[in-house]
Amino acid sequence: MAGLASFTQVLIDTRGAELPVVASRLAAAGVPVFPCVPGAKRPLTEHGFYDASTDPGQVERWWGRWPEANIGVPTGQASGLVVVDVDVHSEADGYRWFGRAHRAGLTTGWDVLVSTPSGGMHAYYPVAPGEQQRSWQATAAGIDFRGDGGYIIVPPSVVQYEDSAASYRLARIAGTPPRPVDASGLRQFLDPRPTPPAQATSPGLRREADVSRLASWVAARAEGERNRGLFWAACRLAENNVPAGDAVEVLSAAASHAGLGKREITATIRSAYRTTGTENTPGREAAPSVGPEPFARRDRQPSAGRSVQGRSLE
Repeated sequence: MAGLASFTQVLIDTRGAELPVVASRLAAAGVPVFPCVPGAKRPLTEHGFYDASTDPGQVERWWGRWPEANIGVPTGQASGLVVVDVDVHSEADGYRWFGRAHRAGLTTGWDVLVSTPSGGMHAYYPVAPGEQQRSWQATAAGIDFRGDGGYIIVPPSVVQYEDSAASYRLARIAGTPPRPVDASGLRQFLDPRPTPPAQATSPGLRREADVSRLASWVAARAEGERNRGLFWAACRLAENNVPAGDAVEVLSAAASHAGLGKREITATIRSAYRTTGTENTPGREAAPSVGPEPFARRDRQPSAGRSVQGRSLE
């Protein structure tokens, strides 16, 4: 396993080079690579990132067959690097949340920043020695973590859109020794487990005071987490055998106060009852967690410039 230092050095040394050259140089440096569909992110090999190789002959054959193939690199222990992926597609502003996490000391220590074709950003970190860091998503915050069990598309790969194309570009090098990211701490910061207003397993949940606290909690949800908060609260009521009609009555005013429309409120509560299996729906899924902190939508004005030493990535 070559690690992040070798990866970064190849990106520096091959700026402006063609895809086959970069793929070969990465493999020669000990960074496993695999080919992805030209202009896209899907693997071209049968087993995807599990096929990643550092074998020069294999890499030469791949890019000899597909010279325009994008370059995929498995993340985690397989390559020695992990990535915090800042997204700009979702309702949340990933840059803003990355900046908040940076100020909290949770995303410092990156080695290199790469701008993505969609206007997002990849921040690269070394793996935590001897620790498995699984990939995860914090959708409400617009941030994904690419670790064990994941992969990343690297420069100079290109994504083709309907009427244009854009490439992954090396945007900034830290110039200071990188440090592993606390992936679990970052996830808790971005998508914390809830602190329920009442214990979900408490037999007294149906008491008026407890239900009132649950409704108050829903009413306080900010834009970006209102629907998710309502769904979570409805699941708690369903699990405690509160009839769906009563749940609608209890939560409607609170959800309306938070800004949800009547039709969306009813649909969300019904969905919660189906998910918990209380409306004769086949199968039973665990209700997802929802954090107590608001994930409010912001204007898409990247704030990473302040949080990553003055550079804004466009």
